[in-house]
Amino acid sequence: MVWHLTGLLAAAPENEHKQATRQRIIETAGRRFKRDGIDTSGVSTLMKDAGLTNGAFYTHFTSKDDLVATTVTNQLQAQNAGIVTQATPGRAGLEQIVRRYLSAWHRDSPGDGCPSAALLDEIARRTDPTKQAYTHGVLLVIDGIAARMAPGDPLTVCTRTLSDYAMMAGDQDHEPTHPATAPVDRQARPIAPRPHQPFTAAAEHLSESSGVTTATAIRTRRAASRPPSCHPPTSHLTLRA
Repeated sequence: MVWHLTGLLAAAPENEHKQATRQRIIETAGRRFKRDGIDTSGVSTLMKDAGLTNGAFYTHFTSKDDLVATTVTNQLQAQNAGIVTQATPGRAGLEQIVRRYLSAWHRDSPGDGCPSAALLDEIARRTDPTKQAYTHGVLLVIDGIAARMAPGDPLTVCTRTLSDYAMMAGDQDHEPTHPATAPVDRQARPIAPRPHQPFTAAAEHLSESSGVTTATAIRTRRAASRPPSCHPPTSHLTLRA
């Protein structure tokens, strides 16, 4: 018994170190993917960013696709935690979300910015686990925004919320302006978001395996009188290219 407990105590720091290392890979990969793209970011570059050798990669992930799906999940969780859940309830929180999302810092920091604006075009071409990870993550973001847009009945605004999120992502989808060359009145001018065409097209294909569109899924969800959520009523939504 004493030997067994000693073994468990010795393994705890090792497991914590392994988890911390895995998280470092995920976080540095997220920044690299958003700056340079998924396809152009090789495993060797990703591991170098994390300060590790290539051989350590497969200790933590089965493949690059595994890392991509995990990173997409992490990025959207971070966006939800950093922008949505910190906002106060109600319409005041909605304004906080929009202001934070469209801030100059968020716009000009692609490595720390919106995963939808930076990666959606590539996500739509990735494997199903990555698409599913994106769908699940973005719907959590949409849930939080919709709950502040219409606190009494968020399901009624889910489709509109998805469209508004797409427009905000579109405003982030451009080359950042260096502060030294930016017009002095850039932050003072009202922002006119432009539709993010790839996002909008992909959002239209958020669907169940049966092919039901997002709007139809939301209506079905509402009709079923289940707890408020923008998530579909049955099978997991997926993004199709």
